[in-house]
Amino acid sequence: MNALNGERNIGWVPDSGFQLRKAGVQFDAVRVDGEMGWRLADLMEELVGGEPGPVVTEANGRRGVYFLVPPGSTAHRCWPREVTILNSTRNRVSYVPVPALEGRTWPLSWRYPPTSPGRFVHTLILINAVESLLYSGRDR
Repeated sequence: MNALNGERNIGWVPDSGFQLRKAGVQFDAVRVDGEMGWRLADLMEELVGGEPGPVVTEANGRRGVYFLVPPGSTAHRCWPREVTILNSTRNRVSYVPVPALEGRTWPLSWRYPPTSPGRFVHTLILINAVESLLYSGRDR
């Protein structure tokens, strides 16, 4: 276990590199791709007055931004089609890439690293922030 992760005692964070973690066990995730994901991370920071909880960014491909939320909190909610929900339900299993807290983790990195085992992005604030970004300036 690396020293940084040992201090935080977060068992789902790998010691080096990155690993896929099954969604729905320690957390669910909401992925928003590209520029909208980065804007959403900025908005979440502004809304909560600091770090919003664990957020992973991807430097290649879709340039996804993964917001880690409490397990089970993404189900039975109406999410906009611009987001991808990663959870495990009766007929579905999803995996989320999780980087180590330090070292070589490219193409993944922590925009906001986890601070404690039970600290996640607040799901209701996230869904409202997504809708605010999508519908700001549009007629409803």
